[in-house]
Amino acid sequence: MSAERARVRVPFRRQNLTIHRPIIYGNTARILTPEERVEPVPAEHTHRWTVAVRSAASAPDSDIVGGADDLSYFIRRVNFKLHDTYPTPNRSIDKPPFEVSETGWGEFEVQIRITFTTEAGEKPLTFYHHLKLHPWTATGELEIPSTEVALQKGPVHSWQYDEIIFVEPFSNFLTTLVAHPPTPMPAVRRRPAPFHLAHLAGHEELKNGGVPEFSQAMEKEEASRLQQAKRSVHLEQEKWKDILADKERELEGLQKLLSG
Repeated sequence: MSAERARVRVPFRRQNLTIHRPIIYGNTARILTPEERVEPVPAEHTHRWTVAVRSAASAPDSDIVGGADDLSYFIRRVNFKLHDTYPTPNRSIDKPPFEVSETGWGEFEVQIRITFTTEAGEKPLTFYHHLKLHPWTATGELEIPSTEVALQKGPVHSWQYDEIIFVEPFSNFLTTLVAHPPTPMPAVRRRPAPFHLAHLAGHEELKNGGVPEFSQAMEKEEASRLQQAKRSVHLEQEKWKDILADKERELEGLQKLLSG
């Protein structure tokens, strides 16, 4: 075999470059009608829900939150870890849509593990989402409406925006990412905000249901809130560092008194 034929092209990372892809993860839930609460649905189950990982942008005139883009060009698999009371609580989805639908009666934490394509050369990412079946009031309190009211209001939505950031990606993977630009989100929202932001933004239309949508303006609002939260945490850390330093000095003084 010639040296030319034996040569193997080794992928290299693009230095000093980052690229991101906006995603959302969360769930939609609706109450079951009396006609739906029959076998094989367990008698105690009250809701049908779908938990999913999707692109952040929504398709025009769609009743689905997000999902305008096919994410399989960089996501190979999404594993959803449900509550242990479900048969086969570990659900692996290897092709879009990356979602799991079930019925149930209670809220619980879902572990979401994203595995990337082989060419990405990236470690899996894990997120946690609290499955939400019931809406929240504008003051942040849990609201459990009657079946009639819940059916009238429509599905409950609970979605979180995030960005998967690839730092110094492999050159071949970067080519794939550039070839699949994400659908831009609208500059301003055309629909209600996701429920987890409702008490912050005061969106009155959420009281009457509706399909939410993420927008560039909401993305900036979310980033601003995250920065404010980080600053608050930093200030709290500094406060406790000062308190700890004072206590250590006090302890040192007491130890000197005891030894003297």
